[in-house]
Amino acid sequence: MAHHDENVVDLLLSQHDEIRGLAATVEKSTGETRRTAFDRLRELLAVHETAEEEVVHPFARRSIDDGSHIVDERLEEENEAKGVLSRLEKLDPDSVDFEELFSDFHKDLEAHASHEEKEEFPRLRREATDEQMRGMAKAVRAAEAVAPTHPHQGVESPAKNIMTGPIAAVADRVRDAIGKRRH
Repeated sequence: MAHHDENVVDLLLSQHDEIRGLAATVEKSTGETRRTAFDRLRELLAVHETAEEEVVHPFARRSIDDGSHIVDERLEEENEAKGVLSRLEKLDPDSVDFEELFSDFHKDLEAHASHEEKEEFPRLRREATDEQMRGMAKAVRAAEAVAPTHPHQGVESPAKNIMTGPIAAVADRVRDAIGKRRH
């Protein structure tokens, strides 16, 4: 649950830390440990990116200097990452193909997080009021609660997320429930 004083940058940074830990676990483990860590990583990335696309990037686009350029670069990275994540989902996590693709994905994931942390987040801290930062944290939590749990490439705008997100989220959560019953 969101703390009433939670701000959006601190929330996203803590999620970045969790993403980094999960990615490291995927890279260094095998078997069920890798599969479980990858499933959690995939889900966290899907909901995290959806929330950023719906809440954080629109604010950054209109409120920070060069915001459109910064956001467009992040959205391009997110679109590419969704494509790779979708390919990874189809591979056996213990296969050489998965390991090679995940290794590259992990590097790109780190670069993306680093860009947000250096280019977008400090500017959000400067431009947003404390009330806006807390409001965005609440909005991110709400968006994540109903976001798709699998990557959907090409759905990187707020309008596309709002239009396709709820249907994709229901389908993803059914898919997840069926998958858990099979394991």
